[in-house]
Amino acid sequence: MGGSTRAAGPAMARQAVLAHTRNPGARGRRLAEENGVDAVFTGIVEELGEVVALEELPDAARLTVRGPLVTAGAGAGDSIAVNGVCLTVTGASDGTFSADVMGETLSRSSLGALGAGSAVNLERPLRLDGRLGGHIVQGHVDGTGTILERRPGEHWDVMRIAVPPPLARYVVQKGSIAVDGVSLTVSALGRVSSPGEPGWIEVSLIPETLARTTLGRKQPGEPVNLEVDMIAKYVERLLGGGTQS
Repeated sequence: MGGSTRAAGPAMARQAVLAHTRNPGARGRRLAEENGVDAVFTGIVEELGEVVALEELPDAARLTVRGPLVTAGAGAGDSIAVNGVCLTVTGASDGTFSADVMGETLSRSSLGALGAGSAVNLERPLRLDGRLGGHIVQGHVDGTGTILERRPGEHWDVMRIAVPPPLARYVVQKGSIAVDGVSLTVSALGRVSSPGEPGWIEVSLIPETLARTTLGRKQPGEPVNLEVDMIAKYVERLLGGGTQS
């Protein structure tokens, strides 16, 4: 009996992951939550969507987005990343989907600044049989940065982004970072010069990224959502340097 019990645990966990990934509806989400599984993304934008409406609610907002590709087959309980923020679909029809955005998410991201007609980066969760084209992105935005400048080049644009001090320590040159949900490599960075002053990073945007994501339209002064590599945060916590949550 003991052997059967040990074998059942991993098998049930694997079934829960498969259910969530291949059929991520309400039942799949419930199984995922019970087994500690959450949606993950790769930072490879699938579709450039458009905001239909942003309705303000008490300590929350309801976002409606048009995105025929990511909405195909989507239903209540599914996950879709909007500008790098993992949101739960509350309803979907005719190529649009709606999601409720909690106050905590609004305070940590730039979603509250969206309006009807705003372009947004959209991505569905990674499937177990899919390719990891970017890096593992959780859709849990750590904060926002501000575009300081962009320098057009012959083959790519270079964008410099101010990074808040609490996040700067997690960023390394040639490391990965998600900017508005786009997986990018840090090509250069500047250290924080003094306490309270933001650092900065630079990322290079190839023509494909410029054409298929919102980063092709972003200008200096505009905010962007930032999610640092989660491995850095885990390492800090394991070494005892992380703050208690």
